[in-house]
Amino acid sequence: MPQPTPPAPGASLLLDAAAIDRILRRIAHEIVEAHPDLGSVVLVGIPSRGVQVSRRIATHLQAIEGRAVETGIIDVSMHRDDLRLRPRLTPVEPSHLPGELDDKTLILVDDVLFSGRTCRAAMDAIASFGRPARIQYAVLIDRGHRELPIRADYVGKNIPTAMGDRVYVRFEAVDRMPDSVWVRRGEQP
Repeated sequence: MPQPTPPAPGASLLLDAAAIDRILRRIAHEIVEAHPDLGSVVLVGIPSRGVQVSRRIATHLQAIEGRAVETGIIDVSMHRDDLRLRPRLTPVEPSHLPGELDDKTLILVDDVLFSGRTCRAAMDAIASFGRPARIQYAVLIDRGHRELPIRADYVGKNIPTAMGDRVYVRFEAVDRMPDSVWVRRGEQP
């Protein structure tokens, strides 16, 4: 199979579609180990690529356990603390969560964990819907450089990066590019 085209000049391929699938299957197994009763678990994707990661983990959970897992979406656009620093605003997407959050374990799902600010914004957004019993965090990639005391409970792959590096996650369903993870090394100080 030919190698996918890089999303930016100088980007190096870290994970292909098969590697991403293996990682998400492993995360699904870890969730099952931590939550033998998946009836109280809700996977909540953070748009845009976190929604794809969440759906894929849900598919693996159904294959492993033979039952569907509840899923949802939480939009963080208006809960970000860096709105004035962004060159353009992210389009607002509708949030979809179960009607009742009490007694539920929400597992927030995103593609890349970097500063921790997106996770904080997601928790702020969830607070306007109710108070779940527990919130956990699952990410495909953890690239380090936290600005807040946030860590993921389920990590697909830790990738050491410099602040100037850029991680690209691409999914066929979102980007019309083969599923892949890339890194482009930035200028080193």
